[in-house]
Amino acid sequence: MNKTIIGLGALALALSFSASAIAQGMSKSDYKAAKQKISAEYSSAKTACGSMSGNAKDICVAEAKGKESIAKAELHANYKPSLQAHYKVRLASARATYDVAKQRCDDLAGNVKDVCVKEAKAAQTVAVADAEVQLKTAQANRTASEKTSDALTQAETKKADVRNDAAAQKREAQYKVEKEKCDALASTAKDGCLTQAKASFGKP
Repeated sequence: MNKTIIGLGALALALSFSASAIAQGMSKSDYKAAKQKISAEYSSAKTACGSMSGNAKDICVAEAKGKESIAKAELHANYKPSLQAHYKVRLASARATYDVAKQRCDDLAGNVKDVCVKEAKAAQTVAVADAEVQLKTAQANRTASEKTSDALTQAETKKADVRNDAAAQKREAQYKVEKEKCDALASTAKDGCLTQAKASFGKP
């Protein structure tokens, strides 16, 4: 996985408003006020995008929407904390990061653009898979703590299955990226590239 995918992690960290700083246990009125603030910040950010044009404007709008969706997910997780709520925060972050990265790919063309999009999608797949692992592991641990040693064994088996599924999803996403890169080549070089990609990822 190359620097483009790794760099998307930094992008995700930037996609946030003030919701993450809000303490848990807020009142309903505080929650509504915070939600209105997020909407106001989104409107302000979107208005600022109006001075731009072309793809720069599209990227700006995607960033504003991403920040809003993450902030709302974080706010809800703080207002009504749960494993599912925190899982949805990670999903919102993965989606927002992908949407912005995909818009940035529009500045490119040809195979370079195709690879960029595949890398963005692969990064999203990795983030979602990791979120699934975290959620299901936490759920399994919670269930196991309430039951017998048999439940502990079942929980460990379930966690292993979840990790294996996540690893398979990540490898498939990475394979698609490498396969897309081969399209920039021709004839024998392309065949050799595809053969190497298949061998690296255990494809027939």
